[in-house]
Amino acid sequence: MNTISIAIHGGAGTLVKGMMTPEKEKAYQEALQKALDMGYQVLEKGGNAVDAVEKSVKALEDSHLFNAGKGSVFTATETHEMDASIMDGKNLEAGAVSLITGIKNPVSLAKDVMEKSEHVFLAGEGAMQFAKANKYSLEEPDYFYDELRHQQWLAIKDTDNFQLDHSVKKDSKFGTVGAVACDANGNIAAATSTGGMTNKKFGRVGDSPMIGAGNYANNKTCAVSCTGSGEFFIRGVVAYDVSCLIEYKGLSLEAAANEVINKRILEIGGDGGLIAVDTQGNIAMPFNTEGMYRGVKTSKGIDVISIYK
Repeated sequence: MNTISIAIHGGAGTLVKGMMTPEKEKAYQEALQKALDMGYQVLEKGGNAVDAVEKSVKALEDSHLFNAGKGSVFTATETHEMDASIMDGKNLEAGAVSLITGIKNPVSLAKDVMEKSEHVFLAGEGAMQFAKANKYSLEEPDYFYDELRHQQWLAIKDTDNFQLDHSVKKDSKFGTVGAVACDANGNIAAATSTGGMTNKKFGRVGDSPMIGAGNYANNKTCAVSCTGSGEFFIRGVVAYDVSCLIEYKGLSLEAAANEVINKRILEIGGDGGLIAVDTQGNIAMPFNTEGMYRGVKTSKGIDVISIYK
């Protein structure tokens, strides 16, 4: 049987060890472990990689601790705009949604786009119509309300500032959640979900829902989910770049992921990290920030949750 493995992330950024209370650190670790275990259970029971990554990402979306689903940050107009994508490495099928609101689990809507529509990417009002056609119920705005996120927004509202997540510095906050998995049949998949930037305007879309930028899966190479400064990850086509280095340069998963995160993305001024898996179940989780919420679990007995370097 193939090595089964799953990796998850809950965002990268300025996670300085001394700034996190032990209680909060424990809460993050427990939420990450729960999400990791839920995805792994799918694989353990012979389930496929797509269902496993959806399961893990849904668990992260259901926690107010992460900037996705329930914990999504506030836009400039004090609303929530969420993005998500999912991709199946077996057949290169993918689904993505952007600028959606009121949807509890954006990753599941992205999966429905992949499986129930002729399209890959739906956005805004059209994506909401698709959700309604598929019997999604809408959550009230207070479901997504988080006091910390609201305070972050109040601090910069009515300014031209925006901020990513997980830090005190205004310019280096990002929070996205994601998962990559390899199932018993050697098929791989990736899923990514985010609430975007605090105080974002003009319908800004980051890398998370963009296939090839923040999310990608191909059985020939690897499955990748990114977290970081989205504008740079879009310009660097980061997720696909890792795949290309494996396919055309013959690099290992570890070498390709490191090349992109610790060299290429830095050269254009971007920061963040990614998680990646190949069809042998190997995992890579490089990041060039102080920390990245992450976890990995495999049938070879690895079961680790980490936050800092």
